[in-house]
Amino acid sequence: MDVLIVGAGIAGPTLAYWLKSFGFVPTLVERAPRLREGGYVVDFWGAGYDVAERMGIVPRLLAEGYRFRELREVDARGRRISHLDPIRLIDAARGRYVTIGRSDLSRAVFDALNGDVETIFDDTVETLDDDGDRVHVRFNGGATRSFDLVIGADGLHSRVRALTFGPESDYERYLGIVVAAFDVDGYLPRDELVAVTHTEVGAQMLRIALRDGSTMFCFMFRHDGDLPGEVDAQQELLRSRIGGMRGEARAVLDRMPQARTFYMDRASQIRMPSWSRGRIGLIGDAAACPSLLAGQGAALAMVEAYVLAVELRRAGLHTSPGERGDAFAAMQASLAGLVRKKQDAALGLGAAFAPRNRMQLYTRNTVLGLMGIPFVADLVMGRSLRDPVELPVAPL
Repeated sequence: MDVLIVGAGIAGPTLAYWLKSFGFVPTLVERAPRLREGGYVVDFWGAGYDVAERMGIVPRLLAEGYRFRELREVDARGRRISHLDPIRLIDAARGRYVTIGRSDLSRAVFDALNGDVETIFDDTVETLDDDGDRVHVRFNGGATRSFDLVIGADGLHSRVRALTFGPESDYERYLGIVVAAFDVDGYLPRDELVAVTHTEVGAQMLRIALRDGSTMFCFMFRHDGDLPGEVDAQQELLRSRIGGMRGEARAVLDRMPQARTFYMDRASQIRMPSWSRGRIGLIGDAAACPSLLAGQGAALAMVEAYVLAVELRRAGLHTSPGERGDAFAAMQASLAGLVRKKQDAALGLGAAFAPRNRMQLYTRNTVLGLMGIPFVADLVMGRSLRDPVELPVAPL
C-alpha cells in the first residue's frame, strides 16, 4: 500500500517512519523548499515522548533541547516578581520532559527516516480525486500520481482538509491571540537556562537564550481581524501592537530587522466531527489543532501518527474499504477524548498569556506566585503532566 503524506513537519515524518517500519510505501510532500527553521520552543513530554523513545530519538532531543533552571516573570524594570522551578515539572514527568525548538524536533524526526522515504519539497497537492479504489493526485508542479491513501499532516492551514472537507472557516476556532516568534544573534542580556517573561494587559513577551549564542523571542498579543500575509506587514503589525509595551520590548523590536527567522500566526483550534473521509485522512494540527496555548500540539501529532500507523497495520497491508475505515475510526476513537480535553483546557488559558484587563493580569500573577510554593506546584503539575492514554503495542 502506497500512502501520500502531505506535510513534512512533525506529524508527517512520524507517520512515514512507522508506515515504513510496517511495510507500507510512504511518500512525503512538503510545500516549503526545505525543512522549516525557527519558530518557537515546545515543552515535550507525555505520550509523545513515549513515541519518540520508540523511534530512538530521545537521546538527540535531550542533547539538542533544554532543561531550564528557572521560569521567571519580571516587571517592566526587569525585577523578578515570581518564578517557578522547572525541575518540579521534570520530576512530575519522571524525568521524561524536555523543552526543544519545534524545528529541532521536526528535523530529528525527519532524520530518523534515514533517507529511506521519498520526499518531495517545494510542492503540494492541487487536487484530490478519491474514486473509491485510489486517490488520484495532481500536484502544484503539474505532476499526477495515484495512491492508496492520502494523509493530510499539513498543519492548521491544511490544503488536504480544504480540498476534502471544505473551507478552514468551517472548522477553525480562533482564540483571539496572535503568536509571533523570531531569533537574533548577539542580544544582551542573556539569562542562560532561564525562560524570562514579561506580561502586560493584552500581551506577553518571552525571552530564551539559545546555546548557539542567539536569543529567541516569542510575543503573544490579542488581535481582532485577519493577519497580513507578507512578513514586512506582519512585523509592522507586531510593532504597532507591542511598541507600547514596557521593559525590553522596544529594544527587542529594534533588533527584529536582523532576525534570522520570523514566524507569525493565529492561535487557533481545529475541531472536526470526523478526521477522515474515504481514502483521505487527517492527523496533527490539520485534524485537531489544540493551539499553542494548550501546549503539546507536537506531542499529540506524534501520538496520532503512531496510532494511525498501528491501526492501518492491524487492518493489513491490503485493506478493504471497510477495514481502512475501521483503522481511521479506531485512531480517532482512541484519541478524540484526549485531544478534546486539551482543547477545552486551552480555552481558559488566554488570560495567562495575554490578560484582557488589569484584573485578569492581577489574578494571573497571583496564581503564578502560588506556583512558586513547592506543594502547590507538585499538586498542579502532578495532575497535568500525565496523558490518560496507553499507546498500543506496535504489531510485528
